[in-house]
Amino acid sequence: MEKKAVQDCYPEELSYCYGCGRLNTHGYHVKSYWDGDETVAHFTPQPYHIAVPGYVYGGLIASLIDCHGTGSAALAAYKAEGREPCTEPPFRFVTASLQVDYLKPTPLGVELELRGEILELKGRKVICQIRVLANGEITARGKVVAVQMPENMRPM
Repeated sequence: MEKKAVQDCYPEELSYCYGCGRLNTHGYHVKSYWDGDETVAHFTPQPYHIAVPGYVYGGLIASLIDCHGTGSAALAAYKAEGREPCTEPPFRFVTASLQVDYLKPTPLGVELELRGEILELKGRKVICQIRVLANGEITARGKVVAVQMPENMRPM
């Protein structure tokens, strides 16, 4: 049986995010899982995700950090409640703050690994640190402050 990503647990009406929404046919489809005490996701940039020849556009890197961060927050919330992902009620987080540091150019043509660490979980807020690795080297890192999606953002 294939393990489900936390994004596969998002309610249908909340599954259209360009970065991680399974129902967005044009999106990245970021999928986040636990890997020990860290979260992990993988993404392979396409040739059109170019900044300059041979390197990934920085906006893509930021959006990958963003979506893996909110997915990591949901995973942390399930874990804090002693529940498995995909149990009811579902968790859905949005970004309150995003900070990205670009450490070196990220090469095109290789699978990127996103590694997340939960720094803080307090009430409806989770702070995650995300590292982007290409060929095993950290090329960028970010901090995501994620909050549980407010009720007024949910579709009627």
